[in-house]
Amino acid sequence: MVRAAVIQLVSGADVDANLAEAERLLGAAARDGAKLAALPEFFPLIAPDDRAKLAIREPFGRGRIQEFLAGAAKRHGLWLIGGTIPIDSGEPNHVYNACLLFDDRGHCVARYDKIHLFDVQVGSGAEQYRESATLRAGSEVVAAETPFGRLGLSVCYDLRFPELYRRLLDEDVVMISAPSAFTETTGRVHWEMLLRARAVENLCYVIAAAQGGRHNEKRTTWGHSMIVDPWGEILCSVASGPGIACADLDFDRLRELRRKFPALSHRRLAGAHA
Repeated sequence: MVRAAVIQLVSGADVDANLAEAERLLGAAARDGAKLAALPEFFPLIAPDDRAKLAIREPFGRGRIQEFLAGAAKRHGLWLIGGTIPIDSGEPNHVYNACLLFDDRGHCVARYDKIHLFDVQVGSGAEQYRESATLRAGSEVVAAETPFGRLGLSVCYDLRFPELYRRLLDEDVVMISAPSAFTETTGRVHWEMLLRARAVENLCYVIAAAQGGRHNEKRTTWGHSMIVDPWGEILCSVASGPGIACADLDFDRLRELRRKFPALSHRRLAGAHA
């Protein structure tokens, strides 16, 4: 069993302020006994101009934001799912939206570049997003070994593509992380539904830290960071605004659920492991 925490932020255009708020909440999570914590998507910066992320890009392996994540993991004794940060893609106008996993000694042990980019019109079409204008899509499915079990990495819009999670399941994951910045419009109707579906269909814990509030005149996110258990029950959540929520992940119970309800071994379609 391990205590896990989701950190909810309402990041703005001031990187220093965002890092300070993340540090405050990670400290609170550690004091509550968490050994595994997750930050939300683009926790260092959400600005009115999407191109602002290009200015704070870092080469993989060095930079102030990566130093912050490594230091916070070590200071607080946390395995830290570092939300996402902009990592240099080698192109002037695009970055990778990268989720970095740090161990409790401050070492980066895994990197996942968001595969599915959010290029959509929401509702009547007045609300539009085109992540591909500044982001380069990743291509690799990533699972990492932790002291608590194998962790599958994903980000936000990935939640709408269940085939990614089946690939992660083939990597023997028992946890899935999904740092996010879901829009208020789509989050209201789909966020909880998608998280619970991914948990149930894969009999996994889902750890979903989110942005949650009004960032600027152009952007409001849904929030409702939560941890969902393999039976689809919400163990803890934060509705809106900055905050933390903690829950105990019981892997003995997960194994018992998989034994008694062996849906994963009943897969029969092409590509499934029977």
